[in-house]
Amino acid sequence: MRLHALQDADVLPVDTLQALTDVPSATQLDIIFQAGWIMVPILLLSLLTVYLLVERLTTIRKSATDKQEIMGRIRDFVASGNVDGAHAFCEVNDKPLTRILKHGLERLGRPIAEIQDAVNAAGKHEAFELEKRMDILASIAGIAPMLGFLGTVTGMIDAFQEIQSLQGNVNPSVLAGGIWEALISTAAGLVVGILAYFFYNYLLGLIKRLVNDMEQSATEFIDLLQAPAPNTRSSTDYTSHF
Repeated sequence: MRLHALQDADVLPVDTLQALTDVPSATQLDIIFQAGWIMVPILLLSLLTVYLLVERLTTIRKSATDKQEIMGRIRDFVASGNVDGAHAFCEVNDKPLTRILKHGLERLGRPIAEIQDAVNAAGKHEAFELEKRMDILASIAGIAPMLGFLGTVTGMIDAFQEIQSLQGNVNPSVLAGGIWEALISTAAGLVVGILAYFFYNYLLGLIKRLVNDMEQSATEFIDLLQAPAPNTRSSTDYTSHF
C-alpha cells in the first residue's frame, strides 16, 4: 500500500506539470474566437475605430492654425489694400480658416451681405469636412455592445441546447465553460463600444474648438471689412475701394 502511494505521489506532479505546460498553448486570440462568429464583426469594428481615430486626429492636426497670426496678416494686407497679397497668403497656407477667408477675399467690392453669406457657406462646408465620419464612430459606440450581447445570447442558447440534448447529465465545469465563452463577446463588445464612445467625444471636443475659432475669425473678418478705411467714411466705400 505504501509503495503504491509513493508511486501515485510520483505520478501526480508529472501530470500537473504536463497540464501547466499545456495551458500557454491556448493563445489570447484562440480564447477570443471561442466566443464564435460574432467576434469577427466586433474585431472589424475595433480596427475601424482605430482607423477613424488616427484619420480624424491627422485631419484635425493638419487643420489647426494660429488664428491670431493669420488674422493679423490678413488685417495688414487688407489695411494696405493688398488684396492680391492676402489672397496669395491664403493660397500658401492652405487651412480651413484660410480657405474661408479666401472666399470672402474673392468677393471684395460686392455688398457686405454677399461677402458674409460666402464666408458663412464656406465655414459650414469646412465644419462638415471636419465632422466627416464622426457619425460612423458614434454608430460603432452603439453597435459594438449590441453585437456583444447578441453573441452572448446565441452562445447561451447553444449551451442550453446541449444541456437538453444530454438530458441534463452535464458536468458543471462544462456548463461553466460554455457560459464564460458566451460572455467573451459581451466583454469584447463593451470594450470596443466604450473606446469608440470615448474617442468620439474626444475628437468632437477638438473639432468644436476648431469650429469656434473659425467662427470667431470669420466674424472678425467681416467686422474688418465694415471698418472705415483710411480717407473714407463708410464701410461701403471701404469694400468698393478694392
